[in-house]
Amino acid sequence: MTTNTSDTSGPDSGGTDAADQVFEEIDNRRSLTGAPLIAVAIVGIAFSAFQLWLGARGFVFEFTIPGAGTVRLGALASLQIRAIHVNFALVMAFLLFPGSTGSGVLTRQIGALPAVARDRFGDSPVTRVAEGVKGSVWWLFVDEESTRIAPSDLVLILLSTFPTAYYVTQYDEVTDVIRIRGLGGAGALGDVVPWLSPLEVGFLAEYSLAYLMGVLAILLVLEATRRALGLLLTVLVSLFLLYAKYGYLLPRDVPVLRTFATSELRWGQIVQNLWYTVEGILGVPVGVSVRFIYIFILFGAFLEMSGAGKWFIDLAYSITGTRKGGPAKASVVASGFMGMLSGSSVANTVTTGALTIPLMKRSGYSPEFSGAVESSVSSGGQILPPVMGAAAFLIVEYTGTPFRDVVIAATLPAIAFFFGMWVMVHFEAAKRDIGGLARSELLDMGPHMRRGWFYLVPLGLLLYYLVIARLSVGRAGWLTIVATVALISMVAAYNERTGSYLVGSIAAGYALFAASLFTAGATPIDLLYGAETVDLGAAGALREALTSLPTIAAAISVAFLLADPRGEAPLLDLDDDVVNAAAWVDERVGREIASSRAGQFGSFVLKAMDSGAKTATIVVVAVAAAGIIPGVIGITGLGGSLRALIISVSGGSLVLLLILAAVAAVIVGMGMPTTVMYIIIVVLLGPVLPEFGIAILAVHLFVLYLGLMADVTPPVMVAAYAAAGIAKSDPFDTGKQAFLLSLNKILVPFAFVFSPGILLIRTTEGQGSVLTGADVADLGFFLPEVVVPILATFAGVYALGVAIIGYYQADVRPGSRASLVAAAVLLSVPGMVLLPASAALGLVGVDASLYTVTNDVAARAVGAAILVVALVRNRRRARGEETETTAPEESADAAAQ
Repeated sequence: MTTNTSDTSGPDSGGTDAADQVFEEIDNRRSLTGAPLIAVAIVGIAFSAFQLWLGARGFVFEFTIPGAGTVRLGALASLQIRAIHVNFALVMAFLLFPGSTGSGVLTRQIGALPAVARDRFGDSPVTRVAEGVKGSVWWLFVDEESTRIAPSDLVLILLSTFPTAYYVTQYDEVTDVIRIRGLGGAGALGDVVPWLSPLEVGFLAEYSLAYLMGVLAILLVLEATRRALGLLLTVLVSLFLLYAKYGYLLPRDVPVLRTFATSELRWGQIVQNLWYTVEGILGVPVGVSVRFIYIFILFGAFLEMSGAGKWFIDLAYSITGTRKGGPAKASVVASGFMGMLSGSSVANTVTTGALTIPLMKRSGYSPEFSGAVESSVSSGGQILPPVMGAAAFLIVEYTGTPFRDVVIAATLPAIAFFFGMWVMVHFEAAKRDIGGLARSELLDMGPHMRRGWFYLVPLGLLLYYLVIARLSVGRAGWLTIVATVALISMVAAYNERTGSYLVGSIAAGYALFAASLFTAGATPIDLLYGAETVDLGAAGALREALTSLPTIAAAISVAFLLADPRGEAPLLDLDDDVVNAAAWVDERVGREIASSRAGQFGSFVLKAMDSGAKTATIVVVAVAAAGIIPGVIGITGLGGSLRALIISVSGGSLVLLLILAAVAAVIVGMGMPTTVMYIIIVVLLGPVLPEFGIAILAVHLFVLYLGLMADVTPPVMVAAYAAAGIAKSDPFDTGKQAFLLSLNKILVPFAFVFSPGILLIRTTEGQGSVLTGADVADLGFFLPEVVVPILATFAGVYALGVAIIGYYQADVRPGSRASLVAAAVLLSVPGMVLLPASAALGLVGVDASLYTVTNDVAARAVGAAILVVALVRNRRRARGEETETTAPEESADAAAQ
């Protein structure tokens, strides 16, 4: 955080150092320098450029040269694009993550060979051979310091291009032969590449080239998963692969095991399903990554590199810093925003925690509570619209729900969660008498807004494109990135001397485009390329010209930058990573090029593309690996068996089924990326819950909420561990408090599953749709099923917050805390009480359906009464304790007089 006083630099810088240390411990990426660093940046920028082209122009690769016609490089099919997308991620993974650091079982044994040989044979040829073996293995495979790219990495990078090259060059064989005759009907190596026919020996002659490329692709995805995401997910995916092949060996006479028994499959069938169809690696998750996820990760990178992250954190402190418990409240606001963009609980915890945790500790919060707050709100950022990390786009694809509807449905539950966090940090501050920061320690709101108000423009445009204009998600992301780049180019070019000329030039450019559209029906650029003219009219011309405004602004701003590259840019405040990258370039070339305002703008664009690619690599590898699981489930028929087993275990009880789903989501989510957890749980449980009449959108949001609990649930609790490292607190205590603070992530999803009105949707026969004006006018529905549940849920979240902190004007006694928990459940999820009560009555022969709209409202009213009674009682007790405290003081004063 930027402050006005120097005395805060100590804690802040200390927090940054601690965050850097924690990030190094939890992130196994290489620290590259020199040529390898440049190589990674080039690949990352190329990856982002490829995705930007897809966002702007689609799958057709052509461009027009005025006077020379159109140059067409080709058009690719969806599966080819997905294969290239995964290939980029594999190359990035092999460059960024070491295959071995020498700490594995096998490498430790090889590393010990020279010492063992020396002990037994002394300085002999045997010892020298052992040393040579170790040296060769270390040179080929091991990167102990995570600072170099090993030869084996280069081999894997080369191998990763082969399956993609086959997809791109032999797509006709994939569609016309493999899909009809299987992999056995595909050509051998010599048939596809005649000049390689001499290599047809051994397995290269026995199997078709398509089969070999499919096997290679699967193995490379598993290796990239091991490097980037760890052994847990790799083992899980490998077990599914083994199940697909050997599941038929499970005994069919054992009650539970026979449910999982499959028919016998050949490896060729499995490989074909997993690599050459949309059911496996190149399935829905990777398709969503190509169209949606990457472009929004890139948008987040552009926004962060522009300096928006720093500005929003400072804004949060300016707004809330002086309030009671201000630093923690600022953490709630800032971490929610950053988590929405980053899509990673751990990354958000480390990034914002470096600033927020030291200030929370300094203001009086305990280290454990400070770390717990940061990790809890950081993991909650992924439920905050409009970006919601990457999960929202998967929800769009799996449910067929428009993104606009997902955003609308997710808004109130997210607000409820962050409201609950605000309540808890407030009462913790009241309990410990923690005030806010002095206004002198914070930036003044007015100057801060004037300096960075433009950072709000990209978010406003994104909401406009998605909610009002209703553009496709990919198109909205592309246009928002263009607007962000245009905005930063204007900021870089603007100063007191050139500002009026810059604005005037942009206005003139807009007027030129509008006039051209009005008179000729096309922009000047379109006319240059030979576009046909149409009649748009004045209003249409102005509207169409407005869509070109970002391009106009960027082009004119860049022209100003090139005309005066070293001028002043008082509003330009890019992220430190951009500034450091520019300084690194200047240091290498020996001239101030990248650090000029023109150079900084170029550095901003390239650094954002590089950073976006590095962030997206983990997500792409994760969704590619996770795609194997639904592929196996589909080819083995496991889905139907699991559905029957789950319904049998739950006994047809919705409450028990929801609890099982919640536990499964938390367990699967431990140590795994949110996207992987979501895919696995939705594939396994998604088809079951709608059978109970739950809206499909509510099911998917339920899974997302509960899966995020894994990041703060002991014993794994990766976000809490990261926060504890920064806070220098006890990890388990931090995780325990983070879990308690995150209980709203359990209460809220249960609430909207039973009352979909909280999502602003109406469920009819299991199908949910966003509320319309007619639904609002239907007061018999709108009041009891929308208004009452929303208000009651917020009251329930408030009650749970007081119960967790154990303070409301005075310490809350255990009995009152229990009553507050009961009030929270009755207010938010009365169905969790009414449905089991109905089942219990059924066991004694009373057939009564207690879960009705009337009883639902009545139960919420009971919960409200319990809440009011508990709060009033605690308030009276607090006043009584205050009276008892002040009475002796008054007596002492009277005696002294």
